[in-house]
Amino acid sequence: MLNSTKTIQSLRGMKDIVGSDSELFTYFIENSSKIAQKYGFSYIETPLLEETALFKRSVGESSDIVNKEMYQFIDKGQNDVCLRPEGTAGVVRHFVEKKLDRAGGTYKWYYYGPMFRYERPQKGRLREFHQFGCEVFGIANVYEDANIIMLIKEILDYFGIGFTLKLNSLGCKDCMPQYKNNLVNHLNSFKSELCEDCNRRVDTNPIRVLDCKNEKCQTLLKDAPKITNSLCKSCDSDFEKLKEILDFNKVNYEIDSNLVRGLDYYNKTAFEFVSNEIGAQSAIAGGGRYDRLVEYLGGKSTAGIGFAIGIERLLELVKMNKEQKEFLYIGVLDEISLNKAFEIAIKKRKTTKTYLEYTPRGFAKHFGIAEKLGCNIVSLIGEKELGNGIIYTKNLNTKEENNIILEDF
Repeated sequence: MLNSTKTIQSLRGMKDIVGSDSELFTYFIENSSKIAQKYGFSYIETPLLEETALFKRSVGESSDIVNKEMYQFIDKGQNDVCLRPEGTAGVVRHFVEKKLDRAGGTYKWYYYGPMFRYERPQKGRLREFHQFGCEVFGIANVYEDANIIMLIKEILDYFGIGFTLKLNSLGCKDCMPQYKNNLVNHLNSFKSELCEDCNRRVDTNPIRVLDCKNEKCQTLLKDAPKITNSLCKSCDSDFEKLKEILDFNKVNYEIDSNLVRGLDYYNKTAFEFVSNEIGAQSAIAGGGRYDRLVEYLGGKSTAGIGFAIGIERLLELVKMNKEQKEFLYIGVLDEISLNKAFEIAIKKRKTTKTYLEYTPRGFAKHFGIAEKLGCNIVSLIGEKELGNGIIYTKNLNTKEENNIILEDF
């Protein structure tokens, strides 16, 4: 039997978005969406719940996400399902399921919503978190890699967020295998000194060792072979061209040969935008090219590239436009005026964010409520104002007071 006296709380690592956080959250989503639309992206929403196999085949069974962090369970129909831990795989699943890989052409989608990973909650990292992302299919040209990077830069610039862009190339199916062999030979020479996770990765996905955050492992990896020294002619040419495009457009970047991203499906271009304003968890956006992911999920070979932004990590850095939009408070001084106030509020809401207080109160009470709500215009009406065909209005920013004729108001 349930204990009805126990207070029910939110689950660890899962947080309500409300108040000033919700204001920042919606501000970020609305304006990021507008920027993505300018770049030719349209909105897609995929289910929160997918077959577990989708992420095992895309993210990779050797990844930490699949091994440790998925909210996975067997449902009542005996299906092995999980809450999505990231956004790209679901978009690719849609692309293949709808046979768009067979139709050819170019597809650009953006999305936002909650993702779920069972990991230790910490600042900027929750078990339910939100991402904003974009995915592109059907464009192999490296100019699209640069275009995606410019899109993220425009979003971060819009919100006044400083960043450092880190770049790497992960090669392709032609040059990556030889590099992996070289790396494994190097790692085996001090494998016993690596952490437990890295020991496992040497056998399952050796390039992920480069991404280890363990300080001792990073010291041991100082002289590890660099993938950029092993690129085939095509990959090397694309990487040089990407740098040339960014240089031409005055986008600063750093080459990080240990940048491999946390998911198995990336190839060629990989990038991260990092900030030193949010502590150790410094990555605020990242992505890259995944030209073989559609194939991994049963589709026809299709070029792909995308990115995701961790919204919670950004919220404390987002700088809102200082120009405050009008937020109107309408209050009544007596019951007689409520019908008219209700009519006025309906009309004002067509153009202005409006709050109507139904309970008759004095001036001071109305102003107190308006300030708590964040309203910047207060309009009050009572029997006297109604009889004279006016409404009292005060701008809380400028302190200007007026009695305005109702028709004009």
